[in-house]
Amino acid sequence: MAERSFAKEVKKLKQGEGETFSGEGILAITKALLENGVGYVGGYQGSPISHLMDVLADARETLDDLGVHFESSASEATATAMLAASVHYPIRGAVTFKSVVGTNVASDALSNLASGGVTGGALVIVGEDYGEGSSIMQERTYAFAMKSQVWMMDPRPNLPSIVKTVGDAFELSEASNTPVLLQVGIRSCHVHGHFTASDNKRPPMTVADALENPARRLDRIVLPPATYLHEQEKLTKRLPAAQKFVLERGINERFGDRSGRIGLIVQGGSYNTVVRALNRLDLADIYGDTQIDMLVLNCVYPLVDDQILDFCEGKDAVLVVEEGQPNYIEQQIGHLLYKAGRTVKLEGKGKLPMGGEYTGQVMVDGLAAFLRAHAPDLMPVRKTATNEEPVAIPDLSQVLPARPPGFCTGCPERPIFAATKLVEEELGAHHISSDIGCHLFSIMPPFDLGATTMGYGLGPASASALRSKDGKGRRSISFVGDGGFWHNGLTSSIGNAVFNKSDNVIIIVDNYYAAATGGQDILSSRADNPTRQTQHSIVDAVKGMGVKWVRHIDRTYDVTKVRDTLTEALTTEEGGPKVIVASSECMLNRQRREKPQLAKAAKEGKRVVRPRFGVDEDVCTGDHACMRLSGCPSLSVRDTGDPLRDDPVAYIDQTCVGCGNCGEVADAAVLCPSFYQAEIVTNPTAREKRRASRTRRIIAWLQGRREAKRAAFA
Repeated sequence: MAERSFAKEVKKLKQGEGETFSGEGILAITKALLENGVGYVGGYQGSPISHLMDVLADARETLDDLGVHFESSASEATATAMLAASVHYPIRGAVTFKSVVGTNVASDALSNLASGGVTGGALVIVGEDYGEGSSIMQERTYAFAMKSQVWMMDPRPNLPSIVKTVGDAFELSEASNTPVLLQVGIRSCHVHGHFTASDNKRPPMTVADALENPARRLDRIVLPPATYLHEQEKLTKRLPAAQKFVLERGINERFGDRSGRIGLIVQGGSYNTVVRALNRLDLADIYGDTQIDMLVLNCVYPLVDDQILDFCEGKDAVLVVEEGQPNYIEQQIGHLLYKAGRTVKLEGKGKLPMGGEYTGQVMVDGLAAFLRAHAPDLMPVRKTATNEEPVAIPDLSQVLPARPPGFCTGCPERPIFAATKLVEEELGAHHISSDIGCHLFSIMPPFDLGATTMGYGLGPASASALRSKDGKGRRSISFVGDGGFWHNGLTSSIGNAVFNKSDNVIIIVDNYYAAATGGQDILSSRADNPTRQTQHSIVDAVKGMGVKWVRHIDRTYDVTKVRDTLTEALTTEEGGPKVIVASSECMLNRQRREKPQLAKAAKEGKRVVRPRFGVDEDVCTGDHACMRLSGCPSLSVRDTGDPLRDDPVAYIDQTCVGCGNCGEVADAAVLCPSFYQAEIVTNPTAREKRRASRTRRIIAWLQGRREAKRAAFA
């Protein structure tokens, strides 16, 4: 069950020659794959390309009609290895995943694929998750292109350019027998627009055809002595072929006045931001018409030496707009100009920040600094006036409270960490290794748990060195999600712990989905999936790996049970890894499924019951210990208006989904009995209406008596 359905949008994928296709970048990429005769597609979900996998899954009927094979890969390495189908066969294949973490996982397969080269076009669509909205470490995919000698495209963020680049990338791959990376960031994935569609094409050779006609070329297999020849082929044949293709096909674009004394060399993905910045500086209109000479690199690797030298000819200064660090493109251009003996002043990092996302204001400031230094006459008077007062930007950190990421309302993972805090109160602090996924939010307040996170599925592995020699000392605790478990945690973490006789405690957080990437189904999902096999037991897989001590908790909201089970794991005399599988459905996915069903039932006049929790203001003492063990967004405070009470009481707002965690935590922590559960009934029976009316009258009478006896203050 994905975060959203594209069932309506994928109907557009059937549009043919001359029709106007409109939508967002993700959908346009899918359409471009079909128009270019792709034979197979795979990938692993992750921001900002999660929806690309969702679109492909929803477009299964269209893919089947065209003879296109599609599958959700177990990992990024699996996806990249899938492109081996293009090594010996003239089949176009495409895979997609999040970068740079996904490219790290895929790097072994990518190196082997790049070494032997390909016959059919092989395209890797990487979602470049760089910038202020990213959830990962800040690195660039560019290093992988350079390391493995694969080519990288970075199209301008508009639908016609993106669609054209997909076709160009396939042809570039085939012309140079080299895989191609297509880098798309958030700007490209979610930009909206339109383009003129073409007919979808069936692949000339399908994977089924290849199976019936097996082929094998020894020189494409990555094995010495062929590997030594591959390196020479990359440098003497594939690289020149790629550079020739880029130049002759006009992949890179040039805009503006070519006779200008200054110029900009821009990554394609940054083009829109650059144009908007020039527009704000009165140096371009909103359509991109500008007097500044600009070379837009839709292919950022390899660079074409002659093209760069031609662009720099006769210029006083050139600014390289390259987002991220290291400045690979700037270094290459600087080296090229030095070797050619050119005296043009090359600018880049310095005028623009070393790292960080090039947002609109950052780009304006960088371009303005470059222009003031090398072409002050181009700057409008209002931008260069020395008496211009700078606009004061308020420091919002002094006004607004910090808002760290946290668990959703009703998240079934919250009680797991509440139980962990309770255990630490009793047994003391433990080293805790975290993992990639929603459970990583346990690092933030109010839990403040977790010391490391080393990679998807590697939480337990990152605690492997932190163990006592004799098995008698304090044990470490590590977490891994069900998505990370199936990604590579089963072997890299669980198998490693079994093989090395680890005595540590491993908690597998099972919320039924790859929840952090949008709620896609995985092997252990409980729901029936018509196109994938689900309902495989994590417990059975763990036991099959050789773990002897396994406990399964099928309702994580039972904080007392989670606490007691974790205490047992930390104190048992039994050796070997201790694994706790803590299972409850992701509340977001549960709400996505149940809310429409309940709304439909209520609309049809059926009786619908929804649980709600509340706090009795007369019982609550206002110590707020419940919040320190929960952190649920729906659990807040409010003033009672009672002048004798200094502290506000706990309060549960309307966003409550009735998970019961706050009440469970209160019970497990022996805090207070102030929580109560109520039921909201839609379309009640006549008997329920009479009972509710009678109850309201009794309560009103009791409240009136209490108010009459209460002391009044002037």
